[in-house]
Formats: sequence, C-alpha cells, structure tokens
Amino acid sequence: MNALRKYLNNVKPNFEEGGKLHALKSVFDGFETFLFVPNTTAKSGAHIHDAIDSKRIMSMVVIALMPAMLFGMYNVGYQNYLAAGTLASASFLEVFCYGFLAVLPKILVSYIVGLGIEFIWAQWKGEEIQEGYLVSGIIIPLILPIGCPLWMLAVACAFAVIFAKEIFGGTGMNIFNVAIAARMFLFFSYPSKMTGDTIWVAQDSIFGLGNTLPDGFTAATPLGQIGQGTDVTASLSDMVLGFIPGSIGETSVIAIAIGAVILLWMGIASWKTMLSVFVGGGLMACLFEQLGMTPIHWYEHIVLGGFCFGAVFMATDPVTSARTETGKYIYGFLIGALAVIIRVMNPGYPEGMMLAIFFGNMVAPLIDHCIVARNISKRMKRGGTK
Repeated sequence: MNALRKYLNNVKPNFEEGGKLHALKSVFDGFETFLFVPNTTAKSGAHIHDAIDSKRIMSMVVIALMPAMLFGMYNVGYQNYLAAGTLASASFLEVFCYGFLAVLPKILVSYIVGLGIEFIWAQWKGEEIQEGYLVSGIIIPLILPIGCPLWMLAVACAFAVIFAKEIFGGTGMNIFNVAIAARMFLFFSYPSKMTGDTIWVAQDSIFGLGNTLPDGFTAATPLGQIGQGTDVTASLSDMVLGFIPGSIGETSVIAIAIGAVILLWMGIASWKTMLSVFVGGGLMACLFEQLGMTPIHWYEHIVLGGFCFGAVFMATDPVTSARTETGKYIYGFLIGALAVIIRVMNPGYPEGMMLAIFFGNMVAPLIDHCIVARNISKRMKRGGTK
C-alpha cells in the first residue's frame, strides 16, 4: 500500500490544475479517495470529525450485500438445473458457476453505465465524483429478474442516475432511492419483463455448463402464483433458505439477515426503521389473514418477494428515509403495511415492496416536518411562549 500511495503522489501533479491530464482530475480524485482516506481538512464551518467517511459506509453496505448476491448467483444456477431435470447430477461448482456467469454481466453493465454517467457528470460540473452509486450499482441487478435483458438494465441505470439522482444535486440530495427508481422505471416501461415470473434464458455459451432450458422458459414465483390464483408450491423452508424463483438477491431470508446483522453491528442502518417495517407488514398481513383475504399465512408475506431485502437494504437508506427518531418508526411502519396492502388488494401487482418504498420516500420529508413541528410546539408550550 505504501508503494501505491507513493505512486499516486508522484502522478497526482499531472491531474492538478495546469497538468497535462487536468481534464481527468475528477476521475483521479474518485480513484484516490476510494483507496485512501483523504488527508484534507475543513477550513471553516462546524464539522464532525470521524474515522469513517461516506465512501467507507458505502463499502460496508456493499460487503453486507455480498451474502445475498452470492446466494442469488447460486440460486440462478439451481433453478436452471432444477427445471432442466439435471440438478441431481450437477456439482455445487457447476451450479454456482452457471449463476455467476449469468449474473456477472448484469453487475458489470450496471456499474459501467452508472459510474460512467457519474464520471461524465463530475467532469462536466467540475466536481468530485460522488460515491453513492457504489451501493446502487449492485442493488439494481439484485432486485431485477434474471431474464431482464442487458440493454434494458442499461437504460434503467441511466434513467435512475440522471433523473433520480444527479438532477436533484447528486448523492445526499436525491428524493427517491436510485435503485427503486430503476425498478419502477422498468416496471412501468416494460411490464411484461417485470412481472411475478422469472424467465430463465438458455445460455449454451457459458463454457458448456449443464443442460440449459429452452428460450422463453418461465418459472412462476410464489407471489406470481398467488397473483394468478394458483396454490403456492414452495415450502416454508425453501422460502426462508431462498431456493425459489425470484429476483436475484431477494430470495434468501438467511442471506439477507446476515447482511442486516452487518449493517446493524456497524451502526450504518437504523434498527428502528428496519423493525417497524416488519411490524407494519406483519400486523397488516395478520389482519388480512383473519379476514380471509389472503391465501397464505401472514409470516409468508414477510419471507416472500422483496419484503426482507427492501426492509434491510432500501427502506433504511439514510438519504431517502425519515431522519427523525420518531419519524423512523412511522416511516417504516407505513412501508411495511403498504407493501402488504398492495400485494393483497392488487392481484395484478403481486410484489408491493418496491412501490411501498417509493411512496415512503415521497412522504418521508413530510413525516420529519410534522415531527419537528410537533416538538417545537411542545417546547414552546413548556416555556410559556406563544
């Protein structure tokens, strides 16, 4: 690391004002600050000095996403071999490699398009490259069906970065979660590709790994089966472990729980928001079950679809969620309850978590405003101020 630090110090003058590569200053700065903690200090204003910056926070979130991503890769291969009837003869490595090679291009496209736009935008504005897309770039592929074409993913990433982030001022200024914006864009623009079904496309070119399925083979997700009015065939253990069709990173409750522990242990995510999402969803699911309006048990609503993934990794986004302590409870409860309401009341949209978070982002500033106004009013009354 010392050698790398010395090398960066030697080439840095080339990227400074007046250097022959000064046009790429933002690119160099983004690379340098990703590898090393900046040694610059604030010159004015009130600032809190800490040992961790936003890039390190984003890096920890990416680490927390690793279990869900790795299991998602395995599950892609598992579902392919299972449907082809060759799972028993396939080794663990064959199954994982198939999924790895199917998912990797989506992650690469997401980062190339998203970070490419970030770099261009920073150069155009003469600003530092912002780090928020480190997380969004991996979440976007994980919340999409494996059958989503790469060109469609690229369009969604471009739309989300430009219209849900940069147009509002960049990282920390966006109203809506960037990954949610990408998912919503695809759902309303290409609904046939974003239904409750997962399409497993034949990939004979993946080093000849396994027997692939015919083009266009469709495996219904459990929520998709509910929307079609058929019985759910998956067992509860498969739902929890994640051996069911679904979006790449959303199927395994255990993998998501590992990520939740990492986020909570590092103090990055709010346990108040996370807990209240589950409470809101659980209570609403219990109510619908008692009324006979849902064909599955209340706890199955929690472990199916994107509920757990959304509660852990997306509802807790510190930029787009409520920031007051009391507001976090209200915000999370609203998202959990609304997700189940959408699922039950709208059979045409069996997965309601992403839409619920989208609406939650909309009302989060209003929730915080009401909480702050209420606290100010109470303090004024205690002080005898009119």
